Amino acid sequence: MAFDYDLLVLGSGPAGQRAAVQAAKLGKRVGIIERSRMVGGVCLHTGTVPSKTFREAVLSLTHIPSLSRGVPIERPRPTMQDLLHRVNGVIERELDVVARQLSRNGIDVIPGTARFVDAHTVTIIGGPLERQATAEHMLIACGSVPAPPPVDADHETILTSDDIVHLHKLPRSLAVIGGGVIGIEYASMFAELGVEVTLVDRHERVLDFCDHEIVDELMHQMRQKRVTFRLGETVQKIRGIDQPRGAAIDLESGKHIEVDAVLFSIGRVGATKQLALDKAGIPSDDRGRIKVNERFQTDVAHISAAGDIIGFPALASTSSEQGRLAVCHMFGVEAKPTAAGFPYGIYAIPEISMVGATEHELTEKKIPYEVGVARYEEIARGQILGDSSGFFKMIFHRETRRLLGVHCIGTQATELVHIGQAVLTLGGGLDYFLETVFNYPTLAECYKVAAYSAANHMRGA
Repeated sequence: MAFDYDLLVLGSGPAGQRAAVQAAKLGKRVGIIERSRMVGGVCLHTGTVPSKTFREAVLSLTHIPSLSRGVPIERPRPTMQDLLHRVNGVIERELDVVARQLSRNGIDVIPGTARFVDAHTVTIIGGPLERQATAEHMLIACGSVPAPPPVDADHETILTSDDIVHLHKLPRSLAVIGGGVIGIEYASMFAELGVEVTLVDRHERVLDFCDHEIVDELMHQMRQKRVTFRLGETVQKIRGIDQPRGAAIDLESGKHIEVDAVLFSIGRVGATKQLALDKAGIPSDDRGRIKVNERFQTDVAHISAAGDIIGFPALASTSSEQGRLAVCHMFGVEAKPTAAGFPYGIYAIPEISMVGATEHELTEKKIPYEVGVARYEEIARGQILGDSSGFFKMIFHRETRRLLGVHCIGTQATELVHIGQAVLTLGGGLDYFLETVFNYPTLAECYKVAAYSAANHMRGA
């Protein structure tokens, strides 16, 4: 059978984009189908790039860099228009970068929504021309969407994370339902803007996969911004209020909350609803996710999947690498698997980053370890940046002295963690940090201070 394409990619987010470019570099005929108005996927339009740009806009418009005669300069509260102006500018520039990359590699970009006809054929609907396309190989990389709230989202009072970039005005008060990464990030951003934030989560701890000490520090700083945490609580009922316009929330414990807006952040589900996966013989779970093997193949060998659609870890960085590896496997190109030590970044205010194991994981596995810590207030660069609350820790194996984990909260935490990632991946340990010279003054000095801290603990044992 003669196919239209060697590879047809469904979705142009990080996984789909990287996969399409990789296949084009191998000389394959590649088409990429995108249901949104422009390429880039959720990552570029409503997810990673907008939320992180929104965060930087919040910081730049609220933080006071200088004093006037010893009196802090008061700035007027920014509007949503002020905040989203920068977001939209970054999105436009990134759209141009992605579009030019796809064009430069000779990749056909096909607007519309793909729907399987059979395992080699899709119908493309919703674009300028409904048509069918065939391919020898397929890659499903259509990403995810916010899990639907238990009440209908009106996009003004009842919100999902996709609605943030379309808000017309800042609410005075906001309830965030769900204490996962997205919920924590937006709760901290709106609190920084002076919005009265209440975060509700049914779990007793937020971000339970992170180092507990780091999360405790984050919650402490968020409470200083007047965030109220309602943990171990379940929403019983939500109803609208007309005077003033807003929402009333009843919790099962009997607590009552009234706010201007409610942001539901209760996880994400695979965007597979319109794909008609059954026509291709591919099952999905109750959250729309697709199961794949170590080669990113679905139950149908010539159809692969990558990115949010396959579940954990659902990061833009790992999704991109999954797309590349999936294409290498499908076309017989040798490729090493992703290294185990990939970093997490949580872009709250302050930001958190980690790589490797946590203390509670090591304790459960009965692995002997020692911790070294450094505080930004002890680091010259921390003083220069005005961040006295940053906190950094490294975990080493007590017997082998190998690095097991790095955890940080504070300015540039998501950048700082990469030094530890490199050492961890290459099998290095305490001696490397004791013997290495870092630039001064830099936040990298945290590694040296934390290493001495761990070494002192080991000697004192």
